[in-house]
Amino acid sequence: MSTEANRYPERAYMVQHQIMSRGIHDEPLLNALRRVPRHQFVPPDQAPAAYQDRPLPIGLGQTISQPYMVALMTEALHLTGDENVLEVGTGSGYQAAILGELARQITTIERHAPLADRTQRLLQDLGYANVTVVTGDGTLGWPASAPYDAILVTAGAPHIPSALQAQLADGGRLVIPVGSSGFQNLVRLTRHGPRFDQEDLGGCVFVPLIGKQGWGEDERRGWW
Repeated sequence: MSTEANRYPERAYMVQHQIMSRGIHDEPLLNALRRVPRHQFVPPDQAPAAYQDRPLPIGLGQTISQPYMVALMTEALHLTGDENVLEVGTGSGYQAAILGELARQITTIERHAPLADRTQRLLQDLGYANVTVVTGDGTLGWPASAPYDAILVTAGAPHIPSALQAQLADGGRLVIPVGSSGFQNLVRLTRHGPRFDQEDLGGCVFVPLIGKQGWGEDERRGWW
């Protein structure tokens, strides 16, 4: 057993039994999951459940995704270490930290300013100097840092926002849940010049992606 596993047995158990047992074997990703302290990204009252394989509430109607979904979505980006990545939906910052372990530069956008400020401080305290948290409408992306080699959207959209497609670099991958309020399909879009190839990676359920190219505020009713 590795030194990391000896020091953090709950994290090691999560990786072994929730991630690897379900077919994810990308070693850099697994090591990132072993390193990032997930319990620090949830409210104190949720810390005992931090390494369970389920989403947890973090306030403002947002959640931290289950560890397996974080791993699945990250693996789908095919990161090699030198990418410029956009994350839409910062939330707790846990997904951004995982991305920060695996890519060169991360811009993560959050529409709730108090949550963005809190998460930026946490990421700074944990040493993620390559992760920048910005506040805005994530459905419009963040043109100032585009193009992106990879874009990850952590909320369910009614369709793939055209703004995000436009900010994707040639050869880049966009991973996003698309569907209705009750159920979405995880989609990977790969850009080849003017062409976008789409793959279905399976079913999922996320909180709504709110914004000009997502769901409207008045459409959130009915989401879990």
